[in-house]
Parts: sequence; structure tokens; C-alpha cells
Amino acid sequence: MLRIDAIRQRLREHGARPAHEQRVLRQWLQASPLHAGRVPAEHCLPLALRDDLPALGDALAALARLRSSHPAGDGAERLLVELGDGQSVESVLLPRDGLCVSTQVGCAVGCVFCMTGREGLQRQLGSAEIVAQVVLARARRAVRKVVFMGMGEPAHNLDNVLEAIELLGMLGDIGHKNLVFSTVGDPRVFERLPLGRVKPALALSLHSTRADLRAQLLPRAPRIDPAELVDCGERYARATGYPIQYQWALLEGINDSDDEVDGIVRLLCGKYAMMNMIPYNAVEGFEFRRPSAERAAAIASALNRRGILTRLRQSAGQDVQAGCGQLRARIAIRPIAEKAR
Repeated sequence: MLRIDAIRQRLREHGARPAHEQRVLRQWLQASPLHAGRVPAEHCLPLALRDDLPALGDALAALARLRSSHPAGDGAERLLVELGDGQSVESVLLPRDGLCVSTQVGCAVGCVFCMTGREGLQRQLGSAEIVAQVVLARARRAVRKVVFMGMGEPAHNLDNVLEAIELLGMLGDIGHKNLVFSTVGDPRVFERLPLGRVKPALALSLHSTRADLRAQLLPRAPRIDPAELVDCGERYARATGYPIQYQWALLEGINDSDDEVDGIVRLLCGKYAMMNMIPYNAVEGFEFRRPSAERAAAIASALNRRGILTRLRQSAGQDVQAGCGQLRARIAIRPIAEKAR
């Protein structure tokens, strides 16, 4: 697990001063050769650092390698990314220059509708491994927005995620509001995010306005009442000037009722917020189903009519059946199946 601080330390050990550090890190973040730039490296970098650049470039490239790619008809592309230790995570290139990155191998929250949640937590990603997913994606296409919504719960790897956010926001040419920290809600998030030099936008996974149902859907999430979670989000939204994005995975017969619509209106009326309604991306073997397109549209329309800004979203890459954790699960299952033959 490599952290950005370790990369900075290596640069300093080879004679880098702050300007040299920034030059090398910027080149890496743009998926450019480390020796590239408008001014040749030999004119502005210490000799020891120049001599180390090939080895450093190899080490950084080994942090995240493309194992397989799965383009979808909607312009998304699911990437299975192999880490230096052979573990794998998923990134998703999104339409309109977005990228969804993972922050952990697996996840400890255990959301019952999520493949990653059923896998459990394998290990944390270092901040450099998180950033390396952006670099890998930028080698394929432009990335101007990064959402931390892939495998893992960012609040459970807070130091590494915040270190990655700071580097991307300060040197990675990504606007701070285009760095989106997604979480089920954790008191540490609301304590730490306002203190950083880069304050990301915040996405809160709500999924129900009923505390009991939310506890069933997110069994190992902190026991924060939905109303309290919204209050914490509202304070952060007012402090940063970015509306909170509430996430709601629409599950047929579970959280798509008129009572839930009424509950959302009660919680979010007058708040600096928007609701992302996301019809469930079906996972083979799971009992959950998405509501009909008509029902999903009716829910979004009802919320908008009642003053809650709501977008009806579609999970990227549905036609390649690549929901969060599915690519990794297929790779894990394949060797077992082949061995059983």
C-alpha cells in the first residue's frame, strides 16, 4: 500500500525541491512521461532525480495496470484494475469526462444489494493507488471529474482518500466541486472534510428515510438517524457552497413507496440538496429488482413537483452487467469454476 507521502519522500531523497516535486507529480497526474514538459528535464531537475525517473516511472505504472476493459453503449467503460500485489479493483469511465474510483479492495459496510458489500473488506488502498486509477484512466481519455463511489467506503480509509483528494485538487487540474466524496455517513467525515485545503462535494447514501429499513439495507453503516444525517449534510453544504447529493438505489417493493416519497419531502424540503434516484443495477443471484421505468419516472416527477430537485440516474454500463464488484467477482469465480471441471 503506497501513499503519496512516500513518493514525495523518494523525490526529496533524490534532491527534489518543492518546485521539482510539483513538476514530477503533475506529469504523473496527466499520464505523461515523467521526463516530459515544456522545459526539458535536464534543464530543471537535479541530476540524481533525473537518473531516478525511469525507475520511479516503472514503480508508479505498477500501482495500477489494466486487466480488462468493458465498454458500454452509453459511453461508459468499466475497467478492472490490477494492483501491485495482484488484487483487483474497479474503476468506471463515465460519460462527460467523469471517473468513478475505488478506495478499498472490498467493503465492510455490507450493503445487502451490493456485490462488493457481500465480499467483505480485503484491504485498504493507499493514496497513491487511488490516484493511480485516475492516471490509468487519463491514458485512455480525458478525466475532469472524479467520484469516490467505487468499491469501498471512503470514510473507512479516510486518511488515504483525503490525501488523494488534496493531490488531485491541487495539482491534478480537477475543480474541487468535481471531486465527489461518497459515503454512507460517518461522524469523522463531517469533522475532517471541512478542515482540508481541498473541500470535495459530498454524496450521502440515504436509500431510505426509515432508520429501521436503512439499518437492514446498510447493516454495518453507522447508526445515524436519516434526519440527523441530513442535518450534518446541510451544515457541510452551507459551509462549502456545494449542494449535497443524496443517493437512493431504487429497489422494487422496498424503498419505492409513496410513504418514502413523503419522507424524502419531509427531510429535504428547503435543504441545499439534490436527490439522485438510481434504479437498481440487477446482480445475478440477488433477490432485488428495479422498479419499472414508469414507476421510477413517477417517483422522480413527484419529488420535483414537490420542490425536491431530483435526477433519475441510470447506473453506467448496465448492458455489460458490470455493477460495482461484478467484474472482480467474475474474475474471482472463473478460476474456481475452471478448477472444478
